[in-house]
Amino acid sequence: MTTIGTNWAGNHTYRAAALERPDSLDALREVVAGAPLVRALGSRHSFSDLTDTRGVLVDLSGLPDDVAVDEAARTVSVSGGVRYGDLARALEDRGWALANLASLPHISVAGAVATGTHGSGNRNRSLAAAVASVDVMGPDGEVRHLARGDADFDGSVVALGALGVVTRLELDVEPTYLVRQEVRTGLTWDTVERRFDDITGAGYSVSMFTRFDGDGVTQLWVKSRADEPALADVFDTVPAADTMHMLRGGSTEAVTGQGGEPGPWLDRLPHFRMEFTPSNGEELQAEYFVPREHAVAGIEALRGIGEELSPLLEVAEIRTIAGDEHWLSGAHGRDTVGFHFTFRREEPAVRGVARRMEEVLAPFDVRPHWGKVFEMDAPALAAVFPRLGDFADLRERVDPQHVFGNAFLDRVLP
Repeated sequence: MTTIGTNWAGNHTYRAAALERPDSLDALREVVAGAPLVRALGSRHSFSDLTDTRGVLVDLSGLPDDVAVDEAARTVSVSGGVRYGDLARALEDRGWALANLASLPHISVAGAVATGTHGSGNRNRSLAAAVASVDVMGPDGEVRHLARGDADFDGSVVALGALGVVTRLELDVEPTYLVRQEVRTGLTWDTVERRFDDITGAGYSVSMFTRFDGDGVTQLWVKSRADEPALADVFDTVPAADTMHMLRGGSTEAVTGQGGEPGPWLDRLPHFRMEFTPSNGEELQAEYFVPREHAVAGIEALRGIGEELSPLLEVAEIRTIAGDEHWLSGAHGRDTVGFHFTFRREEPAVRGVARRMEEVLAPFDVRPHWGKVFEMDAPALAAVFPRLGDFADLRERVDPQHVFGNAFLDRVLP
């Protein structure tokens, strides 16, 4: 069997029989139409077998990476294999920008969108919400074009790779802008629980980092657009004396500019710089979403199991995401708070902790991030993703032979 290697975290070794890197749509069509099982690989940043297959893995990074801006429509068309950092640089060079970015610019556009990945901000929706249209190559090698407003569109963007290979996406853009990033320390749990909405509304994008122990929120990162007021209420915190990394011992060279100095959006909205290795690699990540009105209750529930989390936990991040319409989005139909966890790479123990987090967050209709570690099964997922059954029906229509199926989809779809 061909050795394809592992995912970014190193916790999953790919079992596919072959890896192809087509350099054109015709070459991709030949691979898809000629293989009984196919999956698109993306940037390998999923923490499970989500992108694996017993058949052929397709690396889209070989497709032409041309970036085409339609200034009248305020959209950009981009190949699915392009990474967000590369797209952001191309847009900035043309005087344009995306409304938001995830913490890592290293991830592929198609992969991030397909798993419901997001940034932060009370008014900022998931990355999928910026998609105006998507081109998907089906099992017969034909490309379907779906645009915002089409009947199947809301089920075809966050689609877990189950509907085909995403060859191209069209994203909303806006004129470029500047962002300032301030990092502060000393935020207490009492202040967080009394003033959660004020804190998350203090900037365009806000992140709270904690270890769910007695130290409260160890770091508060506030990203504000330069044309909006700077952080006024500091919530009894103090400014960081130097550039900070959210991980103990993490290289501060890897993080984006802090200190309140305005800089281009692409150099402030992500947490990490494109030219450095993100985070530390030797880790596992989990993330859970609950409705924003349950944010404080969710924090209290997680603090209640802090002693179980702390032996494995490197850091946790609390962010907000505005609701969207995409069926499998963690923020589908509701404004949301996300609890993101970076654990040491001890998978059996982390999966045990994941089950505990799912248990204590269950009263709040908790949803997992599809690309992270989670233990919820198909019935539990169907109970919190109300359109999951509709998505399964859509899959049967467009891929009845499950050419794009795999063990992950067998576990999570009804």
